[in-house]
Amino acid sequence: MINNEYLEKLEHYMTSGDMKFEFDNGTEEKRFEILDFLERLMDVAEIADEHATKLIFKGGLLDQLSGNSDQK
Repeated sequence: MINNEYLEKLEHYMTSGDMKFEFDNGTEEKRFEILDFLERLMDVAEIADEHATKLIFKGGLLDQLSGNSDQK
C-alpha cells in the first residue's frame, strides 16, 4: 500500500509546473477534475496527519522510545 514512487511523481507534477499548465490550458472539466483531486488529497493529508500523530505520540513511537509501552 505504501507507494513512495507515486508520491514522488505527484510531487514532481505539482512542483514542476505541469499541474498549473494543465489547469491553465485545460477545459473547464479538466480544471474541476484537478480541483476535486486537490481537495481529496488535502482530506487524505488530514487523515495522514491524525494517524502520524497517534502513531508517534499516543502509544506509538514516542512511548516505545521512552520505555512506556506495554511490550511483553
